[in-house]
Amino acid sequence: MNIQLETHDKHTLNAYIAGPEDASRSIVVIQEIFGVNHHMRQVTDQFAAQGYRAICPALFDRVEPGVELGYDQAGIQQGLALRNKIPAEQTLMDVEAAAQAVSGAALPVVVGYCWGGTIAWMAACHSPLFTAASCWYGGGIAKAKDDTPNIPVQMHFGMHDTSIPAADIEAIRKAQSNVEIHTYADAGHGFGCEERASFHEESATLAQERTLAFFNQYPASA
Repeated sequence: MNIQLETHDKHTLNAYIAGPEDASRSIVVIQEIFGVNHHMRQVTDQFAAQGYRAICPALFDRVEPGVELGYDQAGIQQGLALRNKIPAEQTLMDVEAAAQAVSGAALPVVVGYCWGGTIAWMAACHSPLFTAASCWYGGGIAKAKDDTPNIPVQMHFGMHDTSIPAADIEAIRKAQSNVEIHTYADAGHGFGCEERASFHEESATLAQERTLAFFNQYPASA
């Protein structure tokens, strides 16, 4: 279902939420540049099915509420344009509002995809509200590779990702020796999305298994 959140700067945004209200674990799912569309709701539901109280905040509500884009070139361009209108500090406030909505007596983990992968890294480095982060093909991570994470972090990259070159992945690996980085030889950008032409089922399944196992190492904590 959809709920509304209020941020520290009094912005109101929507969020999709799923899973039992009394769940012992919670997770913030961070969108791609296509909004909280069918795919992101499905991902949130998948984590809810694993026992999480799961929430996906609508980060584009800062500039245009209710955005749900397709995966064609027009959708990509519109998503990039919307993303570029939102300061990172405001996005982090939106993510933290989502964390507070599901944290209860315990802190959530965070997972992000595409733009969300970068935001998950930012949250790991600049927010005290999470216990672990999994970042899927975050294209902006290389530029922020020297930031210091406050929590355990796992990353996933496809080796055929034309927007994240192998040199960027290696630069991240060298800068962050304690970060668990997985690469997928046959995968490109967006390999975890069933609705994209780049979907690679084997890699997506393995990355999801690794994400769940990683989060299980870091149980909910107050």
